[in-house]
Amino acid sequence: MSRPKYYDDPKPMTGERLLLRGGVFLAAAVGIGALGGWNKLVRATDNVSVSIPDVGAVARQMGSLSEQLEASRGEAVVIKLQLERANAIMENSSRYQIPADLSAAIYDIALGEGIDPSLGYQLVKIESGFKAKAKSNMAAFGYTQLQVATARFYQPGITQKDLYDRDTNLRIGFRFLNDLLAKFNYDVHLALLAYNRGPANVNKILSKGGNPANGYSDAVLKGFRPIDATEPVR
Repeated sequence: MSRPKYYDDPKPMTGERLLLRGGVFLAAAVGIGALGGWNKLVRATDNVSVSIPDVGAVARQMGSLSEQLEASRGEAVVIKLQLERANAIMENSSRYQIPADLSAAIYDIALGEGIDPSLGYQLVKIESGFKAKAKSNMAAFGYTQLQVATARFYQPGITQKDLYDRDTNLRIGFRFLNDLLAKFNYDVHLALLAYNRGPANVNKILSKGGNPANGYSDAVLKGFRPIDATEPVR
């Protein structure tokens, strides 16, 4: 069976014609056929000359579209993170019955200091019951119950009054906990026990083969669910 006449092509497929055919299909695929008047309908009887598309222009247009797509993806990621943050702040505000601004401060400062926000909320709950002016019989102050000597290791010259500042107290408390996590090889229980009993005391007990557990770490971790986990820590 012979091919229809319109399949016959007496001219060899040169590189120029391949470029033309590829350029036309590429332009149609991305919706930029309007460049250079390519969107004009041409009939077989029209006496027109078709010029080779400006490959550079096509490449630039494709590059621009690619950049716009990447920018859109980046914006989508930012919006997703913002929504997750807002949901977490409101959920924890409701869960712990605390003002939204306090919930936001705990969430943001915990993240900034490398602490899982869920752990941050639990620490503040156990240490101070979310009371800004909390003071213990061990001379520990504020939301994370810091002693002045401990706080001065991170901020020389800090005073008791400074420890009643919300953001200062949260920042130093969470930084201290993060340092303890690193010191105890990210054993959350040991890090929390060191936060409560002091790292020197915990090390002393461990060096003698003892168990420093006193119920504190269990209380903090009760119901604690890490951000990427599906089950709470027990």
